[in-house]
Amino acid sequence: MIEKFTISRDDGIYHAWPDVALTPSGKLVCVFSECTSHGDRAYTRIVCASSDDRGRTWTGKRGISEAAHDKKAYWNCARITQLRDGRLAVVADFIREGENSRVLENLTNHIWYSSDDGDSWEGPFKMNGVFGIVPDKLAELENGDWIIGAHNCDGKTGTWTQRCWLSKDKGKTWEGPFIIAESNKLKLCEGSIIEISASTLVCFMRENSHLGRPAYKSISEDGGRTWSKLYEYPIPGCHRPVAGKLKSGELLLTCRYCPEAAPFPLPGKRYQTTFAVIAGTESALAETSKVALRIMPLDYDRAKAPDTGYTGWVQFSDSEIYVVNYIIDDAPKGQIRGYSLSINDFYI
Repeated sequence: MIEKFTISRDDGIYHAWPDVALTPSGKLVCVFSECTSHGDRAYTRIVCASSDDRGRTWTGKRGISEAAHDKKAYWNCARITQLRDGRLAVVADFIREGENSRVLENLTNHIWYSSDDGDSWEGPFKMNGVFGIVPDKLAELENGDWIIGAHNCDGKTGTWTQRCWLSKDKGKTWEGPFIIAESNKLKLCEGSIIEISASTLVCFMRENSHLGRPAYKSISEDGGRTWSKLYEYPIPGCHRPVAGKLKSGELLLTCRYCPEAAPFPLPGKRYQTTFAVIAGTESALAETSKVALRIMPLDYDRAKAPDTGYTGWVQFSDSEIYVVNYIIDDAPKGQIRGYSLSINDFYI
């Protein structure tokens, strides 16, 4: 049975786009954005909250970034990673809008580190050469490389590009970009990179045409330097996939469900449902869209103008899964909610 918990709700400000990490001490640290609204970034700040009781209760939010008070220069989406050396790392993009807000050099990414389970933070440090929006969760590969992804759209050509970068010196310098996918016909974005085995990676992507298209994926067999052609992955209307492997060896992917809808208001009335999807890891490598999935609704936003579906998740040593999500639902503005579930919620 899925249990729900309030992580952070402040009726005076919009909360959105969370992620979560599990520290070696057993603490959960949730990072998220606060802003004026989904479509108004006149005020933005990256914040975090933590829990010592497996996400049942949470501390009040505390700042990671300085607040930005400029709707043309603002913090966007943050991700958090528990590093092998014991530190936490938070990555967030900072967007500077000009005559063309899609100019790549205006889409910078920054990183903070914590050595005390998120009680204090050092940074931000600019990730030199890493440009794009909505960064993926920073990942450490089996060979020790760090990998990060981000995307952008060229406003002149209409080309959407999902890229990644690699670091061999723990984030001091970055190699790349390496093109994961690029198209002026598909709006590919918000990639989630998962390592299936040594040097074999898969990137799951959102398609942003709002036509109810499925997720797309690309495969790398050389640690992220070159990538295969695109394959459909049959999660309908998949937005902002977040993929990873469970202790069972199965693949878990959480995402927003966005069916075909027009016109395009923001947040509109389409962002209603968050999915949790489970499959065999072989489905990630299949060169076909005909793979078996189990798709379970995780939450439904009952607000008249719903807005939900950016997620993060971790798994405890006893196999409990904990997901974080943003949702309006019974609040006047976006709130951050947590969910406890297990593999038994997918099947008996």
